[in-house]
Order: sequence, then structure tokens, then C-alpha cells
Amino acid sequence: MAHRKVGSSKVLIVGGGSGMGLALAKRCLDIGSNVVIVGRNEDKLRRAIHELGEPASLAAIATDIAQEGQVADLFKRTGQLDHIVSTAADIEGAYELLPALKLEAAQRVVESKFYGPLLLAKYGAPMLSPAGSITFVSGIAAYRPAARGSVVAAVNAALEGLVRALAIELAPIRVNAVSPGWVNTSIWSFVAGDRKDDMLSAMAARLPVGRVGEPEDIADAISFLMGNTFTTGTTLHVEGGHRLV
Repeated sequence: MAHRKVGSSKVLIVGGGSGMGLALAKRCLDIGSNVVIVGRNEDKLRRAIHELGEPASLAAIATDIAQEGQVADLFKRTGQLDHIVSTAADIEGAYELLPALKLEAAQRVVESKFYGPLLLAKYGAPMLSPAGSITFVSGIAAYRPAARGSVVAAVNAALEGLVRALAIELAPIRVNAVSPGWVNTSIWSFVAGDRKDDMLSAMAARLPVGRVGEPEDIADAISFLMGNTFTTGTTLHVEGGHRLV
């Protein structure tokens, strides 16, 4: 059987309080999954639970995945799982030219997009069934870097290397990444500030598909990787053709 039914699964989504993670949580709940959303901000998690309709099949746990002790405790609380997903990224202050870049901002990117996923795999893999999966989110910056984006480009590339290595080490658990292009989420407030709408519109005009992505596009791609049992160690590009232009 090439595709495993996700609907009866238990799914942990780090970053599930907003954006792509929230869209994935809604999708999983709609098909009957039990979902645990994770994030650092308790208020954001509460708002997400309300937005998702407060179903009995949804739980939320406040955790900083850059803190090893908190990650270990997280999986003691979740119990057995079928899928682990992380869409988390702390890029505040990281989109700067080198003279203005503060090391603390770069470290936060590494902690949220590399060390965090590493810890999720370390403590989460023992809680997964052999048919389970881990999916992380990298990004187009690894392939189309731009000035001000050196840190994010480097960390996305490192995360994809980690995915390939973990797919071997953790087999038969499947480990994959989704690499989004420009997606209309709140993270653009840190990248573009007041120029967000203009920048997204300009990119939409460049892309072969004629639009930027929406969180649901990425949730759809993650769902595929969760369910397809013949895909591991792979980066799935969901970027509207951005690598071609």
C-alpha cells in the first residue's frame, strides 16, 4: 500500500498556532486526526484553539523547542504519535545586511529551524510508530538567496541536509522537508515590514503560477508527505516555479 490513511492518526504540529501550521492543524482535524499544536506563546495557542472550534481531538502544549529539557518533557506529555511536523521559524531581526546583523538574531534562526528540529527528532522518534513520519519546513532561500537573507538561506540548506541524514538513521520512520516559496503569512512582517503587500504582488507577477502561496498550499504538501509511505529523505518544493525564474 503506497499511501497510509492519515485521518486516524495522532499528529504533533510545532508552529500550529498560526500560518502554515494552523492550516495543517485544520486539515488534519477535518479528516479525523487527533492533533497537538505546540508553540512558545500560550496566548497564540489559545487563539488557535478557539479558531479551530475547540474540538475534543485538539490539544495545545506551550514549549520552546530550542530548550532540550522542554522538548523532552513535551514528548512525555504527548505519548505515542504517528506524525511530527515543525513549521516553526524565528527570523525576527535576521533579515539584515551583514553590517547590521546581530549574532543573537542569527542564533534564534538556528535554534528554531535547526536545533529545534534536531531535538524534536531526538526525543520524538522513540514515540513514533515504525510507519510514522517527521516533516520539517525549509524554504526557497536555500535555492534563491538574496541580500539580507544569508542566515535563513544557510539554515534552510542545513535543515535539508539533516533531513537526508535522519531518513537513514531513523529508518523505517520517514523524514522529509517541504520547501515553500513566498507564502502569505505573518512572517513577512519581519521580512518586509510595511512593504509586505507590494513585495508579494511583485513576486506574484514573476511566478509562472501567477500568485504567491497560501498556508493551505503548504499544508497540502505536508499532508502528502505524511501519507505517502514511499517518500523519505526528500525535499518537496512548493514554490510556484520560483526556482525557474
